[in-house]
Amino acid sequence: MEKLSTFDKSLLNLLQGNLPVCSHPFAKMAELLGSDESTVISGLRKLKTAGYLRRIGTFFNSNNLGYDGTLIALQVEPEEIKAVAEVVNRYPGVTHNYEREGKYNLWFTLLTREPGTETNILSEISSLPGVSEMLKLKSNKKYKINVQFKLH
Repeated sequence: MEKLSTFDKSLLNLLQGNLPVCSHPFAKMAELLGSDESTVISGLRKLKTAGYLRRIGTFFNSNNLGYDGTLIALQVEPEEIKAVAEVVNRYPGVTHNYEREGKYNLWFTLLTREPGTETNILSEISSLPGVSEMLKLKSNKKYKINVQFKLH
């Protein structure tokens, strides 16, 4: 995909903060954009394939649902980062992970309901090949940052 069209930008702007909650959200988006549902869906597929869009979803207040969050920092041998990240992503309580520069080079968040579940998962992850150290940063206070990019 070379350059974002005016329609692509309008679609991304709408998607960032106004995804309709209804039985046919893409049809409603199409109505708001003066288009049709199939054009919206194919546009979203194109944007995802091109890497402009990672996911479409919602955020829940995990604390109110009974989950505790922990930010985990791992020190992983560089040649093992991809393999470790793939294993980490398989756990249902992992919301995302990312590579960083520095001693702790792979970070992820883990949401669990039971302390024992967290302990078991982290034990398995810490024993993966290439993982040499783990830092657990328990969530004490939630800060929600909402970033939206206005595309022109």
